[in-house]
Amino acid sequence: MKISTKGRYALRMLIDLAENRDQGFVSLKDIAERQSISRKYLEQIVQLLNKTDMLKTSRGYNGGYMLAKDPSEYRVIDILELTEGNLACVTCLEDEVNECKRAGFCKSLKVWQGLDNVIRSYLSSITLQDLI
Repeated sequence: MKISTKGRYALRMLIDLAENRDQGFVSLKDIAERQSISRKYLEQIVQLLNKTDMLKTSRGYNGGYMLAKDPSEYRVIDILELTEGNLACVTCLEDEVNECKRAGFCKSLKVWQGLDNVIRSYLSSITLQDLI
């Protein structure tokens, strides 16, 4: 599993919003400058985040973005699954039911299941509040 810039930048953007939540709505321009991320790239990430209940949006002169919930309610795993899709370390673990023909006798499957459990448990245990 490799986390792309989309996942990493989404996490940085949400951390920035959490750190600046007392300022109200924050412009993408300000986030882009603080985080050294292209504003155009942030616009793509915002499109993904707007499909969920993660952000509040305001248009106009003082418009921008802010977190829709408390930072403690944003788990890193949820952010990464939204931006990256499935975080399974091997393809046979991507589906809810393992459809691999070898699953019943695969000697290495337990290794991948264990790694997947460790990754999921770790990423589920960290919130934006923990990071700020």
